[in-house]
Amino acid sequence: LVTEIVDDIPLDERAIESAASSLSGATDLLQLARQTPVIRLVNMILFEALRRRASDIHIQPLESRLVIRLRIDGMLVDAFTPPLSLAAAISSRLKVMAELDIANRHSPQDGQTTVKIGTRKIDIRLSCIPTIFGERLVLRLLDQSQTQLTLDAVGMTHDMQSQIVDLIDRPNGIILVTGPTGSGKTTTLYAAMEKIDRTSRNVMTVEDPVEYHLEGVAQMQVNVKRGVTFASGLRSLLRQDPDVILVGEIRDAETAHLAVQASLTGHLVLATLHTNDAPSAISRLQDIGVEPYLISSSLLAVMAQRLVRRVCPACNGKGQVQGPSSVGLIRCEKCLGTGFAGRVAIYEIMRMSDEIRRLVLTTADARAIRSQAVKDGMRSMLDDGLDKVARGFTTESELKRVLAES
Repeated sequence: LVTEIVDDIPLDERAIESAASSLSGATDLLQLARQTPVIRLVNMILFEALRRRASDIHIQPLESRLVIRLRIDGMLVDAFTPPLSLAAAISSRLKVMAELDIANRHSPQDGQTTVKIGTRKIDIRLSCIPTIFGERLVLRLLDQSQTQLTLDAVGMTHDMQSQIVDLIDRPNGIILVTGPTGSGKTTTLYAAMEKIDRTSRNVMTVEDPVEYHLEGVAQMQVNVKRGVTFASGLRSLLRQDPDVILVGEIRDAETAHLAVQASLTGHLVLATLHTNDAPSAISRLQDIGVEPYLISSSLLAVMAQRLVRRVCPACNGKGQVQGPSSVGLIRCEKCLGTGFAGRVAIYEIMRMSDEIRRLVLTTADARAIRSQAVKDGMRSMLDDGLDKVARGFTTESELKRVLAES
């Protein structure tokens, strides 16, 4: 289902009041969802979130009020507080857009929809859960037109880019990208895949969900309800004569073993994993049941990453710019007064040297592996972050905040 949103409709108090006053004549949830003021209000919430570059919208009913928050550059900020009476109307409208059961308010539901604003097309994933004060909704916004899938755009140095290009030119092996949820792992993998010659290599993916559409790549989406898991999807891809396989996430032993076997039988495998740093990926694989000798023989490299907020280039991080002479300083509209606009990644790339492979075979801990990786020339995320601070991309306090979370 695709919803057209009229461009340039800022959210204002009149729209909220209009939607609230229209509820008096509503008799059921579907009638609520179809009322013009409610449709307009939800469209304005979506438009405002996109205007502020939000990646997520949180809609949470509390005991006496409704809170709508936006995740902007990784940070949750309060955005609107409509009357609590609008909670059912907003949730019903969004559930209609995502083709969910609006009458079911007592069990979790997940859905998706698409909105168009001018030439922009935004995919939305909707999650609803019941709480004691009503339904809580979270919307993930995926704006493909605003995402640059290049290694330059994600913040890689030329040396790192050279390493990545060298790795993805290999005919077989595993390359892992690690980090917490929302750290940009998938974007980095997609940017790396842009360097692969897709005319001479068969590139395939299994993802949950497919976040960006890649030209010339066969992308499969996980659908647990229909029996498509990462493991079963990967097993099916291996019958499609692939050269390069992207696995959205290694979550369990079965997927891990299939990825390893694929890499040992002539396939290049790219995958993500949840660990705090690059060396910890090895112990994580061991924890889920992959034998050290298989890790040693299949793993090419591990790249860990985090996202730090980028200093706004328009106001140089001050949050204000010079307005007309009669006004003086005014709020910077590019960063909306925060001093930050967008995010940039910090990385560490651990390539598997003979010494690290030997340590893996002896089940050495992550500390010993990190020590050897540094001797081999690995620059840590802290080193990369400090370099980006020195170059004015981010701030020292922002770097400390992000690395402290790990």
